[in-house]
Amino acid sequence: MTTTGPAHGTWEPAPAARWEDAFLSGNGHHGALVSGDPNDDRVIVTQHTLVRPNGGEHARPPRLAAELATVQDRLLAGDLRAAESFTDGRPLQWVQPFHPAFRIRLRRPEGRTDGYRRSVDFGSGEVVATTADWTSRLFVSRADDVIVQRVGAGHLDIALDHRLPGAPPGLGIGHGVLRTPEGALLSLRARYPDSDRAYTGVTLVAVTGGSTELVPPGVRVVGADSVLLLTRVRRHTGELDVAAEARELRALLDDGLSYDALLARHLDLHRTAYTRVTLDLAADPAERALPGSELLKRTRSTALLERLFAAGRYHLLSSSGLNPPRLTGLWTGDWNTAWSGAFTNDANLNLQTASAGVAALPEVTAALEALILRQQDDWRENARAVFGARGVVAPAHTDGESGLSYHFSREYPLHLWTAGADWLLKPLVDHDEIRGERDPRTAALLAQVAAFYEDFLTRTDTDGHLVVVPSYSPENRPANGSWGAVNAAMDLSAARHALRTAADYHPGPDADRWRALADQLPPHRINADGALAEWARPGLRDTYDHRHLSHLYGVWPLDEITPYDTPELAAAARRALELRGAENDSAHGHLHHALVAARLRDRERVAAALGQVLDGDFFHASLMSAHYPNRDVYNADAAHTLPAVLIEALVQSTPDRLVLLPAPPAALGRGRLTGIRTRFGAELDLSWTPGGARAVLKPHRTLRIDLWTSSGAQPLDLVAGEDHVLTLGTW
Repeated sequence: MTTTGPAHGTWEPAPAARWEDAFLSGNGHHGALVSGDPNDDRVIVTQHTLVRPNGGEHARPPRLAAELATVQDRLLAGDLRAAESFTDGRPLQWVQPFHPAFRIRLRRPEGRTDGYRRSVDFGSGEVVATTADWTSRLFVSRADDVIVQRVGAGHLDIALDHRLPGAPPGLGIGHGVLRTPEGALLSLRARYPDSDRAYTGVTLVAVTGGSTELVPPGVRVVGADSVLLLTRVRRHTGELDVAAEARELRALLDDGLSYDALLARHLDLHRTAYTRVTLDLAADPAERALPGSELLKRTRSTALLERLFAAGRYHLLSSSGLNPPRLTGLWTGDWNTAWSGAFTNDANLNLQTASAGVAALPEVTAALEALILRQQDDWRENARAVFGARGVVAPAHTDGESGLSYHFSREYPLHLWTAGADWLLKPLVDHDEIRGERDPRTAALLAQVAAFYEDFLTRTDTDGHLVVVPSYSPENRPANGSWGAVNAAMDLSAARHALRTAADYHPGPDADRWRALADQLPPHRINADGALAEWARPGLRDTYDHRHLSHLYGVWPLDEITPYDTPELAAAARRALELRGAENDSAHGHLHHALVAARLRDRERVAAALGQVLDGDFFHASLMSAHYPNRDVYNADAAHTLPAVLIEALVQSTPDRLVLLPAPPAALGRGRLTGIRTRFGAELDLSWTPGGARAVLKPHRTLRIDLWTSSGAQPLDLVAGEDHVLTLGTW
């Protein structure tokens, strides 16, 4: 790290005493939590597919289609609790919970601890811990999908240990240890209770100098110059061929790949992605040099914002590959992960990935797309079973294996939520706009969403508008009704957006039909408080004190409600934001609030929402975050969403609009943001001070856009391949 610019890493002067403070590395498939203890180092290994069977792998969506017309009749007739009977009576079932694999324990005789330093380099993904006589270096390779650790050893005992908090007592554990020409091979197999499923970890130990001695279930290294460990985990049924796994790991060494060579291959992918975007807030060099735990105490420090921005992008990239980030990213040290450590689709996943497009991390968008594509057949089954419709309906929760909608209850009737497919596909549409090319897979999915709405939107009100019934606004309910209602604002916005976007991707007769359907949906309603109503149906009263802001979906992430095109609705949305409570102070609620406020050009509200998170002690020393204040419940929402908030406060774009400095709080008084991608196909570098700003646009397409600043709007003509420099006065 350097103090002459933003710190692209963080450090601590002591090992992690709690797994929550362990430094993180990951490649979107495997993850590692590194404590960095020189005499008893503990590396917790995770892997995205590790979910514990709990019956969810066999669960199906409720078959309710035959009862749909009846519940619609009752809701439209004014029975505000009718949707509570739209269930098959099953109890709440959670999706399969995410869990850690094991920890690699590296113990040595009591050595020196003076000169200790533990650090993580965001640009390389390398976690390093050192003392006067010991060094450990670790990264998770994006090129070779392997956890790589090198330890300056001397004498060292190495073992794989499954005994992590919450591990079920019925796990069937099997250890293997074998001397090899390199040193040794360790394996740990864990079979889940009452299941044919298991996972196996394999660690190849390569010793330079010294000797090895088998001390089951581990190995003792004596007098070595260094030890290299290569680790992978597989989830499987039956038995895993450990010998075949060992051959794959050994092949990396046979190819002459040392630690440094393996790191170089990884850097070609990781560093290239990480360095695309940077934020420099001209912070105090002395604060930039502080360890993370000390910097977190300075909640108004611009150095803290710089580091959290950098850490957020690093953790988001590192947890995205096979899947996008879970509620815990890619990491946990406890089998009892809150909310199953799932992908929570009705808010958290899209908040965490909000910066992927604009902050130039297509790897994250690709991970989200991969998850969706694997589950599209399940989405179709949801539409058929619950609604008797063609097309697709996304679940509100998934463990990454099943996309079936079976997690619901009376208080959380998540099977009624129909907006999920549009919500999850929106980042893919944004990605297409950024690159100027439409992905045929996204086009096909959008057509499936439109087909669902064609079959589902069959009821009309007395004004001839289509009615979304039943309708659900995650995870809230009307003050005078039940959770399943009529015409939730989010459902209306999602249906309109999905139908019109599908029409844009599929010109022709289908497009005409889909646009006509979108035009027949009712407008949003402004309630007696002057606020955008969470339910457009007259008579349904708002419940304001809630963590979710589902009804403001039209403001963010959509562009349906803006201060530029729909000022009356934007004013009503702003009033709705003013009235919204924080309920239980969840991090995602505060930062969702900030994202909406930024779109509404409300810099004071952006600053207030950010302040709630920065002052609330939401961040661990690892710079991974918590769900609640005082570091309660390990959760990636704040860590991954904060970069998106800072960017939205500085730059916003649509396919035909650029907004510069719409809502920067005072903490962003000066700085430089580079490498931003816009939805009209240009890269953007922005620098600003209180006296003015300068933006450099590097367009890849020739077009005219509207430029919005504090002075108003003006047309801007861009030519592909020609840089365009904008100079702004006081903003």
